[in-house]
Amino acid sequence: MPHPTTSPATTQPATPSATSDPDASTVDRLMQAAAQAFAEKGFHATTTRDIASGAGLSPAGVYVHFGSKEELLFNLSRSGHESALRLLRRAIGEGATPTEQLETLMARFTEWHVEQYQVARVVQYEHHHLTPEHHAEVLALRKEMDSLVRDVLDRGVADGAFSVDDSADTALALLSIAVDVARWYSPTIKRTPTEIGATNAALALRLVGAGR
Repeated sequence: MPHPTTSPATTQPATPSATSDPDASTVDRLMQAAAQAFAEKGFHATTTRDIASGAGLSPAGVYVHFGSKEELLFNLSRSGHESALRLLRRAIGEGATPTEQLETLMARFTEWHVEQYQVARVVQYEHHHLTPEHHAEVLALRKEMDSLVRDVLDRGVADGAFSVDDSADTALALLSIAVDVARWYSPTIKRTPTEIGATNAALALRLVGAGR
């Protein structure tokens, strides 16, 4: 289902960690620069020169590590989706009941879209620029995320905690609430990631009829 260093909203994006390997450090810089450029300008308006400049490299330096601008987008999209998928799994694992699982996953998924808002914008809104093969790989990750949420909803319906007519449609609606945060969020907003996450978690519980 995407995008800095001082505030919670400008933490480092979900890209490979810098290591003592100079190539790994360069790849990390390139992906961070690409995330910022794609989030601000969009994929088509971003040039390899923009990305190279943001990473402190010459334009030719991009092609040492990535064959194309699309390959950079794919690596960002894949790593971003994988990061969000791991987060959802951990959140679900922390809950003892479907209600706790839904509340936690909505809070954490929302917080991720605030804290990683630049990467999230790229992950969620630029993936349609990928090649068919790359898009299919990313789509498989998105479907897995959707399946995790549907399973929580189905378990909640089964034990009487939730009132949901269609778990697939409801899962899509819930994920969309969290995803949309990356579209409108700005570091100028005073609310913290935790506060925004708590709001969306409470909204999710109301939408499924929990506690009624």
